[in-house]
Amino acid sequence: MSNATPTLVIAITARALFHLEDSHGLFEAKGVKAYADYQRQREDDMLEPGIAFPLVRKLLALNEGSPADAPRVEVILLSRNSSDTGLRIFNSIQHHRLDIRRATFTSGAPVWPYIRPFGAQLFLSANPESVRRALEAGIAAATILPARAPESAPGDARHDQVRIAFDGDAVIFGDESERVSREQGVEAFGRHERERAREPLSGGPFRGFLSALHDLQAAFPAGDDAPIRTALVTARSAPAHERVIRTLREWEVRLDEALFLGGRDKGPFLEAFGADIFFDDSPHNIDSARRHVAAGHVPHGVANMQDPG
Repeated sequence: MSNATPTLVIAITARALFHLEDSHGLFEAKGVKAYADYQRQREDDMLEPGIAFPLVRKLLALNEGSPADAPRVEVILLSRNSSDTGLRIFNSIQHHRLDIRRATFTSGAPVWPYIRPFGAQLFLSANPESVRRALEAGIAAATILPARAPESAPGDARHDQVRIAFDGDAVIFGDESERVSREQGVEAFGRHERERAREPLSGGPFRGFLSALHDLQAAFPAGDDAPIRTALVTARSAPAHERVIRTLREWEVRLDEALFLGGRDKGPFLEAFGADIFFDDSPHNIDSARRHVAAGHVPHGVANMQDPG
């Protein structure tokens, strides 16, 4: 890898990258020693790709053949394994030809404190507590439900592109407008957004990641052949669209597609877009999306507040 500073740094846990649920179940049931023995006995058995594997592979492929001074992508592995039991993970990384060179193995301790020193703009994990702590530290983070990697549709040219979709409120943007909707109703929300159409929305937890992704996009030609394509997939509809568009214009950030669905189920639209991953703060939307694409839950904002009762 070049010594150039990466434009985009993503930290990911082993359970998001590889399918580790059999061994994780053993760890939960029988403890650390049984888990360690299991991994050592199988350290030459390669792990199957996990739910975030296709995204990681495509992002790292952006570095291939690029000039030494071009913006780059770096993926950091964070694991609660020990370095000893983590040997199987590194063997699998090499087997699948993933250019992942930096890693942290914590022997059961939390991994989230290492995200910021690595300079990561995004953290993907199967551990909800780690994700919450990363968000509290100001880092874009999402919980990924572990699963095997989905099969790619043969002959679909979109699968050569990195395709990332975002919800708007409480993900890219702050949750102040969503609070109005939940507390005062849809009509009050519409009025609130019309009155503030020219007032930019505040930034949400994924604003920094979106900006870094935009900077990476800018290094490649735009258009249908661009290697990265992004989409906003929101429950908003007209006239609440205007504030969103003006905010992105104010930020000087490009999103290739914008879907204002007016409350429609997002899953089929995400499948039509061909998202490699979709980020949303609503557990309901994530449950719907997961039937169609890989999805990361962003536990932020009013949709994730604990009911005091």
